[in-house]
Amino acid sequence: MDEIRELLEKAMEELREEGLNPDILLAGPGFIEHAFDVLRRCGIRVYRIEELDYDAVVADSKFLGQMKKASRRISLEPFLLEVEVWEELKRLEV
Repeated sequence: MDEIRELLEKAMEELREEGLNPDILLAGPGFIEHAFDVLRRCGIRVYRIEELDYDAVVADSKFLGQMKKASRRISLEPFLLEVEVWEELKRLEV
């Protein structure tokens, strides 16, 4: 999914622009399931957090919990809902 890759790259770039070094990703099982290939190529450590479901948090581990701007949250739910809507529309057109 190009959208997931773009979201992740954008979040990482925003952190770098603030002088931070994004080096970890906390991801829910749903996020990992849909973004597995992207995560393998992203070059940062990935930790599975059950409570995040379809969300992920990219962060600078040195500052996580110390400063609010040290992380960015990414959610896949809007993309999954959009795909579901398009699939439903395709079914209705048949």
